[in-house]
Amino acid sequence: MKLAVVGGGSTYTPELIDGFARLRDTLPISELVLIDPAADRLDLVGGLARRIFAKQGHPGTITTTSDLDAGVADADAVLLQLRVGGQAAREKDETWPLECGCVGQETTGAGGLAKALRTVPVVLDIAERVRRRNPDAWIIDFTNPVGIVTRALLNAGHKAVGLCNVAIGFQRKFAALLDVTPAEIHLDHVGLNHLTWELGVRLGGPDGENLLPKLIAEHGDAIAADLRMPRTVVDRLGVVPSYYLRYFYQHDEVVRELGTKPSRAAEVAAMERELLALYGDPTLDEKPELLAGRGGAFYSEAAVDLASGLLGGGGSPVQVVNTYNNGTLPFLPDDAVIETQARIGAGGATPLRTPPLDPMYAGLVAHVTAYEDLALQAALHGGRERVFKALLAHPLVGQIEYAEALTDRLIAHNREHLAWA
Repeated sequence: MKLAVVGGGSTYTPELIDGFARLRDTLPISELVLIDPAADRLDLVGGLARRIFAKQGHPGTITTTSDLDAGVADADAVLLQLRVGGQAAREKDETWPLECGCVGQETTGAGGLAKALRTVPVVLDIAERVRRRNPDAWIIDFTNPVGIVTRALLNAGHKAVGLCNVAIGFQRKFAALLDVTPAEIHLDHVGLNHLTWELGVRLGGPDGENLLPKLIAEHGDAIAADLRMPRTVVDRLGVVPSYYLRYFYQHDEVVRELGTKPSRAAEVAAMERELLALYGDPTLDEKPELLAGRGGAFYSEAAVDLASGLLGGGGSPVQVVNTYNNGTLPFLPDDAVIETQARIGAGGATPLRTPPLDPMYAGLVAHVTAYEDLALQAALHGGRERVFKALLAHPLVGQIEYAEALTDRLIAHNREHLAWA
């Protein structure tokens, strides 16, 4: 089995490599290709990747290349984990929206739209090149904003599934609190990428006992602390929102916080410099502890599980992924991309039936879905007016004055990445 990773020079990659090595019985890789235009980073990451495989006795080969077409040839699956513009672009996404009193974040709000505009055309070009070289390959997208990028891929007819680590993170935390194995936990995980709620935590499968009330009653303080939300909010909702819901539920408080400290992009950039220095140590043959602070916890396990399920291996039959709605949430179009439990197989992802969404959540999901539709049109076709309409439609913007000012800033800060600008 051959896998290719586009963005293989990312500092995330050793986390992925470690998962491939530990879970080789689930996903038996014979060849892994790391693809990245940044040759210096790729050499460092590739060297560590080979040492990790060697230490753990993985028989597969790891190669590196800057040639996308050669790297994806004959691949059974291609993982996308790229960041157009790097941390420098992320730094801007997290700062210029604050000038207008709006949250600065790389996957939602105005910053998330900027990232979508930069990313969608690049990802579609990559996917088309993959299809020309190998039309049977699966594309697994971990590139943010996952929902919008996955919808762009599916609309263009690609064999694609979107992946995020939020659900697997909740699964692992809840399993630890209940003292059971993660495999025993089934989440009623419903919504859009980075806009989800855990409506139930079931033991043993979709029809198992719902232990969420017990978790909230006994561990509500710890759960709320992880979310950085008040315990009273979790108690009143009776569900567990994704920590990304803080940008919606506590928007003004978050804006004040962000204005008083360095951006997350600045923190990550500093961490990446340290990580790359560590990766250059020829004696290092395992992922360093520092990598845990980089984000993306359990990404490797989720990626292994999904790739194995799509390719007929031993992956879990039911996983949380991003895929077409197809009637799952009846208030959304079929071609909206939702994040939910789905049955995974050689034919792709088929969403499971989900509990009905309370209007409190369904309204926000519908609102953000409308924004994502407009954001995708702006990413595909460009134009100031499309950018303005997407921002005006976003629930974290929603006012003409803000949308006008943010549109100007977005274009000014991203002109080099927007062909139409």
